[in-house]
Amino acid sequence: MMRVYWKAMVLFLVWISIAQSAQVQRSVWKKGETFSEYLQERNVSQDLLREISPEDSKYLNEIESGEPFYELMEGKTLLEALIPIGEEMQIQLLRNLKSGRYSFDIVPIVYRQVKDEAVVEIHKSCYADIDRMTRNPRLGFLLKRLYRGAVNFRKFRDGDRVAFAYRQKSRLGEPWGQPEIRAAAVQMRGKRRFIFVDEEGNGWKDVYKKVRLEKKGKKLVEYTVTKTVKVRSRGHGRFGYPVPGARITSRFTYKRWHPILHRYRPHLGVDWGARRGTPIHAAGDGRVIYAGWMRGYGKVVKIRHGGGYVSLYAHQSRIRVRNGSYVKRGQIIGNVGSTGRSTGPHLHFGLYLNGRAINPLKVLGKSSPRMLTRKVTTHHKKMQSYTKVSYRNVPIPGAARLRKDLTALLEHPGTGAAYRWEKFSGSSVHLEDRPGENRGSKEQAWVSK
Repeated sequence: MMRVYWKAMVLFLVWISIAQSAQVQRSVWKKGETFSEYLQERNVSQDLLREISPEDSKYLNEIESGEPFYELMEGKTLLEALIPIGEEMQIQLLRNLKSGRYSFDIVPIVYRQVKDEAVVEIHKSCYADIDRMTRNPRLGFLLKRLYRGAVNFRKFRDGDRVAFAYRQKSRLGEPWGQPEIRAAAVQMRGKRRFIFVDEEGNGWKDVYKKVRLEKKGKKLVEYTVTKTVKVRSRGHGRFGYPVPGARITSRFTYKRWHPILHRYRPHLGVDWGARRGTPIHAAGDGRVIYAGWMRGYGKVVKIRHGGGYVSLYAHQSRIRVRNGSYVKRGQIIGNVGSTGRSTGPHLHFGLYLNGRAINPLKVLGKSSPRMLTRKVTTHHKKMQSYTKVSYRNVPIPGAARLRKDLTALLEHPGTGAAYRWEKFSGSSVHLEDRPGENRGSKEQAWVSK
């Protein structure tokens, strides 16, 4: 922990000495650009690629085209780069000021939370006017989703108003990630419609939400025995489970404590624990686009399905398909193993949509059993448990205050001003050391002037 702290302090002091000449610049990752091409463009030696561990190298494919990243430049020399690989983690390239060599690491993204209340008077369109006022284009689309079925955003007239309160992550003075709207009010032709969002992200038309309550007890009842028989249905989702019946040992997450590296890393897939040699089934129909060895993943099979989906099956002990072959859903394509970087026999299953990793558990189909019932006319008397269901209106925390604030903004729009996202032009660097899980982890943020 102390070693990380002193390392951070040394870098901080060195950066202060070059603060007058070093500048932070915002760039956008080019479409189709590889990490190797980026290093070549910044005159960084390709030897760095060989120093990246197999476990970390697979995250290079998670850099998304069109996403912004930040560089600290001294003239044409790259001092540091922070490249996001999701909303929580980022790649850090750091140049040693003495040796000129670069190091590679994956660190958490540093951001702060911004709370804001704003009112927008519609003149051109809801989306354009909200973007002009807040410099946060995602807010307009998020509002439309909240008011789906209640308000037609195409029917706004000149002079109508929209007021809203929201939270937003801020990174280097710009919106980062998806905003969270806490409450909103739309005023169209003098008529107001409110939406309040509870802790679970559900929208309500009033400051109260309806909560389901259950009261349990026992009473003497007469009843008729009804036997039910389960009939399996053949209806499944588009994709099936690759190892039916196996238990999940690790789920999809953007921030997981790695059992081997002892550091936070994204886990862009689902792991199923199973014995070595257990058959692996294709999740859906498709063509094999890769069958072979893939660094930290060991023996891997990748299948391209329709609709932009690609599935990945890693750490296999044996591959049973060839590159280019066509497979059917449920067909055996390999066996569970522990090749590559692995702590034991399991299947790492990844699912990608248009080149981006998604949570497989939200797509994999589950069986849909239906119930057939047969009534028996035998009557019985006994003490039977019962559950009485009722509903109660519960105040949404902070909603009453937000209603007053939004009402005041609609009636007096000149009294409120939206948060203005600064345009950064920074040249100073701030380092802080914060303890992680069982050990220290360095976090870094550039602070704009």
